[in-house]
Amino acid sequence: MKKEGDQKVIAVNKKAFHDYFIQETLEAGIVLQGTEVKSIREGRINLKDSYAKVEGSEVFLLNCHISPYSHSALFNHDPLRKRKLLLKKRQISKLIGKAIEKGQTVVPLKVYLKQNLVKVEIALALGKKLYDKREDMKRKDGEKEMARALKPKYQ
Repeated sequence: MKKEGDQKVIAVNKKAFHDYFIQETLEAGIVLQGTEVKSIREGRINLKDSYAKVEGSEVFLLNCHISPYSHSALFNHDPLRKRKLLLKKRQISKLIGKAIEKGQTVVPLKVYLKQNLVKVEIALALGKKLYDKREDMKRKDGEKEMARALKPKYQ
């Protein structure tokens, strides 16, 4: 968990950056139960295969795994339940339009605490092809080699 300004980042979806071209990002609130908030504060959330889906005039986060709270016995939550995202109507209509128009998907990028509220950064994303992923890996390897070559050997 790292802090960025007044945010405390809990989880980052690294797979999203590998599998998608990120077009545009939005900040959304999320409707949670009490034990879910406690588990998120412990860092027990996984965004790996999660995505957001627009149903009617609401946006839901699916496949987001929040582990059951360890100190609760009776009132725990379902780890993979559907969670509602809190967005303005204008933002939702924009998501619907872009997702249908260009065939983009909505993926969560990170979960963080902002003034003690759990927020999710979601993005409109376009899927990468296999050759795009290979090009990215080649570019990153080249950057690593350049940094290694420029780094002084003895300090």
